[in-house]
Amino acid sequence: MKLPGHDAIARQADEHLVTHRVKLPRKVVERPIRQVVKRLVMALAVLVATALIVYADHEGYHDNADGTVDLLDAFYYATVTLSTTGYGDITPVSDGARLANIFLITPLRVLFLIILVGTTLEVLTERTREEWRLNRWRSVLRDHTVVVGFGTKGRSAIQTVCATGLKKEQVVVVDPSSKAIDAATAEGYAGVVGDATRSEVLKRAEVHKARQIIVAPQRDDTAVLVTLTARQLNRGAKIVAAVREEENAPLLRQSGADAVITSSGAAGRLLGLSVLSPAAGMVMEDLIQQGSGLDLVERPVVRGEVGKTPRETDDLVVSVVRGHRVLGYDDPAVGTLQLTDRLITIVRATPGNHVTPDTRPLPHG
Repeated sequence: MKLPGHDAIARQADEHLVTHRVKLPRKVVERPIRQVVKRLVMALAVLVATALIVYADHEGYHDNADGTVDLLDAFYYATVTLSTTGYGDITPVSDGARLANIFLITPLRVLFLIILVGTTLEVLTERTREEWRLNRWRSVLRDHTVVVGFGTKGRSAIQTVCATGLKKEQVVVVDPSSKAIDAATAEGYAGVVGDATRSEVLKRAEVHKARQIIVAPQRDDTAVLVTLTARQLNRGAKIVAAVREEENAPLLRQSGADAVITSSGAAGRLLGLSVLSPAAGMVMEDLIQQGSGLDLVERPVVRGEVGKTPRETDDLVVSVVRGHRVLGYDDPAVGTLQLTDRLITIVRATPGNHVTPDTRPLPHG
């Protein structure tokens, strides 16, 4: 297998060692308590600035208690002024002090109230609601699809599974690039920023509760590590992985992938077919593009089809899945259809066909 050196892998891990966070289709922000502390620090800074402004012109203020304004009096005046309490025991008496109150103290008072009242309420409502939404998402998410890599392959895979009826809420994208995750959330998918070769990142994507996992990173060595980690976390999920080099496909299968697609090889075969027959190439491209034209789907055998041959069914059957074997429609080993068989058929894409194969409406026998 063609793998980069250990140092290259280490450098890649360091580059991807960012804050692992979940991004729902709407922006996720900091924890409410952190936001409150930040606002308090900002408010304290405004208070100190106001007190220093008052103390710098303390000669223009009068204290009813002793007639003079020291630093403590300046902080006291700033506190009661910014909080709009205004006892009136310290008042600006000179023109300079009054102008400072008009053009400096009053804007600072408004800023102080915005920081402590406006943004704090926003933190305690919107931010808390967002965190509750994230916790609820984690609690209800199960039997979903995890897609590792939001490049060309990952996007196409998501479009295909969603064309069969999978809801966007049931897709979680994992990618080390924040820009890629932002693009995914903009399209309505939940996202996790981080290196998918690390188990804690996949756990944030709830991989252990996923039904299927699509591994489509940019590098073959990354695909191997992601597949190994995902299979360790979820023994029952269906894992489909993509690799660039044909020689790496057996290693992906040994790592736990149920199916391996060689992107360069598949593209080359489609090119060759198109050269021999452009029409055949167009039909093949139509078959693998779900939701339009002709679709290649898998469905179970219904009772009305039991005992019939594949040619006697209403659908155009191309293969029969029996146990762990995939048999051609004309394979003598097929004989007649059994109730436990599954059929791979070609159907015309219609709105009613846009459902996942496992929940596809069965034809009436």
